[in-house]
Amino acid sequence: MKNLGTLILGILLGALLMYFYLNTSNTGEAVTAIIKPNGIITPTEAKLLDYTFDLRHKLVSDSIVKRPDNRSCWWSINDITNYLQYSKHKADSLGYAMNGLRVYLGAYPETKGLVGYTTMFMVPTGVKTQINKDAKFGPSKSNDLTQIGPLNMGSAGNPPNSNYPQ
Repeated sequence: MKNLGTLILGILLGALLMYFYLNTSNTGEAVTAIIKPNGIITPTEAKLLDYTFDLRHKLVSDSIVKRPDNRSCWWSINDITNYLQYSKHKADSLGYAMNGLRVYLGAYPETKGLVGYTTMFMVPTGVKTQINKDAKFGPSKSNDLTQIGPLNMGSAGNPPNSNYPQ
């Protein structure tokens, strides 16, 4: 009976060790499920959106900017990850539940007689929270969290007026 108990204990420990071994990456971090986000489109759909915008963009570039304008903006994964962590932390400290990002188009001011390039910037969005017995309540509308600085200063397209894909 004593050997049977030891055998069962060994099998359980082995199974537990295998579970942790198989559920960690090479870096020792737990493997998380990959979930396809809502809103993923095909490259063909992206090309159509880009082409359709190009018709409007060309009108602005030809009549106002008078030179090829910026069409895209790029941020590193590191910058985006850091911005998300920073924004979530700031939102929590201000009493908000951050629930997303909103991207705005903008334009730099005129310098040396040239109209500034188009740019994009991200703003965290969320709702005000009120703690009531461990439950969070707030309006369902997602508002810009203007107390948290937006993320700008991504790299422009190369060249700036490049279309999708680059």
